[in-house]
Amino acid sequence: MRIALGCDHGGLEHKNAILNHLKDRDFEVFDFGIYELESVDYPKIALKVANSVAQGECELGILVCGTGIGMSLAANKVKGIRAAACSEHFSAKFTRLHNNSNILCLGGRVIGIGTALELVDLFVDTEFEGGRHQRRVDMISEIENEGEL
Repeated sequence: MRIALGCDHGGLEHKNAILNHLKDRDFEVFDFGIYELESVDYPKIALKVANSVAQGECELGILVCGTGIGMSLAANKVKGIRAAACSEHFSAKFTRLHNNSNILCLGGRVIGIGTALELVDLFVDTEFEGGRHQRRVDMISEIENEGEL
């Protein structure tokens, strides 16, 4: 599986740990930065990761900022993206299982690295359940495409 990864200055340490963790698990990781602790505008990184996923270059994406919220807001502006900010295990699993989310957003100032790695594993290891949930995901796409249901 190919995974797009990116962060801003609030998530660099977490991103680097996630990068190494995913490589250790033999995932192909596309690292969209940042690479040094410098203040950046997180929407630019979110756009790169979201475009990579939306265009099919990567199957999933992971973004890290201070809270995960800003990255999720920016990534969700890209058509076809369902980004979820998660800080606990249940949401990280069920955002894939029921919502078919394709980008996980984490907060480097909210959770520790150990928890972040656990959430990443849950996210990448969980398959979309489909069934009744597909109808709802399709409804989200209708809103995205047509602005109504």
